[in-house]
Amino acid sequence: MPGSARQRRGGSGSVGRPKRPPQRTCVACRTTTDKRELVRLVRTAEGRVEVDPTGKKAGRGAYLCRRPQCWQEAVTKDRLSHALRVKLTQTDREALRARGEAVLAAALPP
Repeated sequence: MPGSARQRRGGSGSVGRPKRPPQRTCVACRTTTDKRELVRLVRTAEGRVEVDPTGKKAGRGAYLCRRPQCWQEAVTKDRLSHALRVKLTQTDREALRARGEAVLAAALPP
């Protein structure tokens, strides 16, 4: 059996070790945490920057914490421009600030 030797040696089919969630780093505060706890922004093929709630959109991605300070710093200090390799226009910045406020409001408990 071709797969049984791999399993005996403890290869990729090893059993008993829990799978770790993927880790990502916030581009603003540089803290590393679980991917699902961060908000993904993506640069599309057209060069627009969008929030990616599913985490599966095609394009270059960057992650931000759900903290207001991180969103403010990412937009004002060009952290997103650098991470996504795109020049943000003033319209993009305003849209991201508004979207960030909406994402943060949705994350807060009522």
